[in-house]
Amino acid sequence: MGKLAHWLDRAWRLLATALSFAAFGVGGVLLGLWLSLLCLVAGRGQPRQRLARRWVQRSFAAHLRLMQALGVMSCEFRGVERLQRDGLLVLANHPTLIDVVCLISRLPNADCVVKRAVASNVFMRGPVGAAGYVSNDHGAGLVEDCIAAIAAGSNLVIFPEGTRSVPGRALQLQRGAANIAVRGRLDITPVRIRCTPPTLSKGEKWYRVPDRKFHVVVEVGEDIPIAPFLLDEAAGRSEALAARRLTEYLTRYFQLSGDTASGST
Repeated sequence: MGKLAHWLDRAWRLLATALSFAAFGVGGVLLGLWLSLLCLVAGRGQPRQRLARRWVQRSFAAHLRLMQALGVMSCEFRGVERLQRDGLLVLANHPTLIDVVCLISRLPNADCVVKRAVASNVFMRGPVGAAGYVSNDHGAGLVEDCIAAIAAGSNLVIFPEGTRSVPGRALQLQRGAANIAVRGRLDITPVRIRCTPPTLSKGEKWYRVPDRKFHVVVEVGEDIPIAPFLLDEAAGRSEALAARRLTEYLTRYFQLSGDTASGST
């Protein structure tokens, strides 16, 4: 590719990225209004939440198709048939801003733990409220809220890092996700996400587009059984120790994604 063609390609992807962000914002507002009308018909409780989550899934899938059609990115899914169940604890690494869109676009009845800033965002508060996502404002009760959501059939998505990864740095997982798995006796459905070349990572501005369109691989692994990590508890040791061992295991598991991505061409 010549210099002019390369410059034109990058300029287009910069414009297309801006269009994608604008479409996401406007789409969030319109989706919130649409869900408000649907909720008047669907009533309250789980039927309303499932309906709202289905529309969120559809809108995220449509947005993903838009970004691919614009030439911003490409996306590849592996093992997503494992997501076609209810009551899953889905843990994923978080290399890029688009992760949640990719994952929820293929996940029925997805629930998420959302920050107050997201729940109050003008573009997101409509869908977040209608879908009944778990709020992280509950403090000590957050683990119980998450366990209850999964017991009710929700597929709870958590990024154990708590924020996006920084390329080149070792992963730092928080222990909250492991606490949910240990205290709820929940097997884990792990998802490794890779983004090549890295983009939209922690602290990176949206307009810093890479030299070529980025490719995201979403790979759903076999369930990780929780029972082996509870052996310490059976021996009279604490849940905290089991959660620490599980966090260490998950750190190694997800670090492979970052190592693979950094070695990709």
